[in-house]
Amino acid sequence: MDKTTLNDYLSESLSFLKERFSGFNARIGIILGSGLGPFVDNIRVFNTINTTDIPHYPASTVSGHSGRLVHGTVEGIELIALQGRVHTYEGYEQWQVTYPSRLMHLLGVRSLIVTNSSGSSNPDFEPGNFMLIRDHHNFIFRDPLYQWEEPNMEPFSPYNKDYISMAKNIAEKLDLKLYEGVLSANLGPTYETPAEVRFQRSLGGDAASMSTFPEVTVARSLGIKVLGLSVLTNYAAGLTETPLTHDEVTETADSVSGNFSNLITELIKNININNKEEN
Repeated sequence: MDKTTLNDYLSESLSFLKERFSGFNARIGIILGSGLGPFVDNIRVFNTINTTDIPHYPASTVSGHSGRLVHGTVEGIELIALQGRVHTYEGYEQWQVTYPSRLMHLLGVRSLIVTNSSGSSNPDFEPGNFMLIRDHHNFIFRDPLYQWEEPNMEPFSPYNKDYISMAKNIAEKLDLKLYEGVLSANLGPTYETPAEVRFQRSLGGDAASMSTFPEVTVARSLGIKVLGLSVLTNYAAGLTETPLTHDEVTETADSVSGNFSNLITELIKNININNKEEN
């Protein structure tokens, strides 16, 4: 993908959306991972667009990822939510996997909540709870940035430390168990073997996913502040005798949807306050 073609694609997508999003002024975006799409029920919806209708936007092909872009408000706060994502293992190039981050930036999003469903590779991190992503490993082994893009050169994690502190305080008030750890982003679509889980754990990994790293890397390169949140849906291979299935992932995500919605709603409210204070 060359710079001119990518910019032309994004320009066409942006024009398409602006024709349909009247008075768009959202500064907060959210990417909803496997089984987490029902959060949109909490949104007062202004517009919903199937992402397959957006020019050049890749189609979501995985169960639990409906592929819709939702514009509306939560508690009166305007936002845009991506109901489902695309993954590298679906056969997409990195410019396609990260297309949502680039498009949200052009729409004016400056704060992004990236969520996923992950397997807990830390035996102390109990499934059915949440993990703040403090940092990540790139086991996807793809670079989502191009030579003309500026990488995040800050000497700390791409996940915003102020947002992490904010999330901890909110979880304490809501009486929710919220771990903090490192996400190992893997290529997929196969689940990790017990040996791979032990290896990633030896490097400090606390949870395993098949996403998030690409979107976050591009978002940070564009100056977007990022909060990463994993729903721990199962123990990773080798930590339990139970076979791993995608159905288990979506079922567990659905079972914690109430707590997830409460946590995300409070995060949106506090990020909005933070953004106003900075302006």
